[in-house]
Amino acid sequence: MTAPGQAREARFDARGLVELDERVPNVAEIEGGRARFDARDLTTRQINLELRRLIYGEGIADVVVANPGARHSLGVGILARCRIAFEGSLGYFACGMIDGPEVTIFGRVGWSACENMMSGTVLIEGNAGSLTGAAIRGGDLVVKGSVGARTGIDQKGGTILTLGNAGSMTGFMMQRGRQIICGDAGPGLGDSMYDGVIYVAGKVKSLGIDCVPGEWTDADSELIERKFSIYELGTPPRFEKFVCGKKLYNYDSLEPSERRIVL
Repeated sequence: MTAPGQAREARFDARGLVELDERVPNVAEIEGGRARFDARDLTTRQINLELRRLIYGEGIADVVVANPGARHSLGVGILARCRIAFEGSLGYFACGMIDGPEVTIFGRVGWSACENMMSGTVLIEGNAGSLTGAAIRGGDLVVKGSVGARTGIDQKGGTILTLGNAGSMTGFMMQRGRQIICGDAGPGLGDSMYDGVIYVAGKVKSLGIDCVPGEWTDADSELIERKFSIYELGTPPRFEKFVCGKKLYNYDSLEPSERRIVL
């Protein structure tokens, strides 16, 4: 036991890495099914442990985290229907691998926000870094600012809606899903995409390999109007649609035995 006022001795694992404090802080104020706690003096692990205690242990469906301090890897792996609000910016890998929660981030986020997101919604009030929504599989990711390079890389589903500009190679190797970009898009848009749709309202610096303009349909109009209505974004601008040209689909030229090896 550590005596009151005495600093806790750091422990190290076999790799020489410091083991973070595994104690749940139990600092949240709970009232009427809602909880709030100040993360200013907590470590990343303590913040996530407190979140999990409230959501899984206490059954709280509405949690506010004040002063997250742009720490990395916050709100990851939450697999429950709930609402989480971060009152401040987050660092790298925010809200990765989530399945169900409705998250609002009142600030900016760093690289790889919402990586491998399965379902739910994430609303980011500021800008987001590179690799935003990497390998996202479902749900809605809304960024009210701009996003960095390779946003939606390897996207497998869901919708990424960016009100600002998007960096280079956005939609790289996109497999399914939708991206809606209200500003400009950098070079290499949709490079090597296999499927999915990218909508851009601003200028496109250049298209990537096998990304081509697509034919607009009523379903495209319905999707855009519905998403703007859900998030109260006003009247949508005029978009241009981009899809896969399917010039990279070369498997048909292979022998059956070769195709089995490749696939």
